[in-house]
Amino acid sequence: MHEDLSHKLNLETGKITWPELQRYFARGVIIIVSKGEDLVKVATAISRDDKNEIKGLIDSGQIVRATDEHAKNWQSTDPLFWAVVVAPWVVVQEITE
Repeated sequence: MHEDLSHKLNLETGKITWPELQRYFARGVIIIVSKGEDLVKVATAISRDDKNEIKGLIDSGQIVRATDEHAKNWQSTDPLFWAVVVAPWVVVQEITE
């Protein structure tokens, strides 16, 4: 069953720019996935409300809610992100070269 959810979420991922994300930031619903973490795996855990896995990711700093500091940085660097919606959250990971 988790494979079906992961597959569905993988199909729903897409690239998005900072200007397109700003309205979600303003609503406080952006979750940032650190580099090296699997965006779809994290989104699947959030969708399943897997409290233990999510707590581990938060405690290790692998996922965080976007802050004003993130927004200031993104405003100046205008990065591109991979993103997927797991309502009410928008789960994002900055695309790096």
